[in-house]
Amino acid sequence: MPRLDKHLSKATDLPKAKLRRALAQGRVTVDGVQARDGAQVINKFHKVQVDGETTQDNTPRYLMLHKPPAVVCATQDYQHKTVIDLLNQPWKSQLHIVGRLDYNSTGLVLLSNDGQWSRQLSSPKTSLTKRYLVTTEKPIGTDCIAAFKAGFFFAYEGLTTRPAGLKILTECTAEVELTEGRYHQIKRMFGRFDNKVLSIHRFAVGPYELGTLREGESVEVSRGPL
Repeated sequence: MPRLDKHLSKATDLPKAKLRRALAQGRVTVDGVQARDGAQVINKFHKVQVDGETTQDNTPRYLMLHKPPAVVCATQDYQHKTVIDLLNQPWKSQLHIVGRLDYNSTGLVLLSNDGQWSRQLSSPKTSLTKRYLVTTEKPIGTDCIAAFKAGFFFAYEGLTTRPAGLKILTECTAEVELTEGRYHQIKRMFGRFDNKVLSIHRFAVGPYELGTLREGESVEVSRGPL
């Protein structure tokens, strides 16, 4: 994160000597509080003003979106509709995607302009639980439950997956819980049982749940504890 004096140097046309004087005279504020130390560390969401003129005033944004099928989890794509294209907010170009879904998968996608939050959400140390409704081509055997819990060795990555939860709902549908997101992980796990996955729908990520949010709709959410 940048120092206050570095930000002011870039954001104003004042020479360094005048910036130091403005700080010493208490003419600079950070979130409405006088800031006299140029070495003070700020982030992109601190409101900074010099003599009442704003040099930075960004609002943190946190969005939950219900992704339909045939939509790309990308900020830009020249062939397909993206999750950003589904938004009407004027600040949508500031957003990035937190945890992607495949092209034909549906469900909960989080978006934000807060990189620190996104990194925390995605960090393996956070071990955030993601919940999916999965439909398969063949009946799901009860032996899958223990196998999912034990983990699968993925030779390509050279690792064993973390314990995953599997709750069989009907003959060919199940709820899957993951605390990681390896490449095509759910499809590959069911593939060990020669059972093709027909659909994947993510309905919860940690404390965030789709609820009654309809396909293509989005709603702002709070940052919340992780």
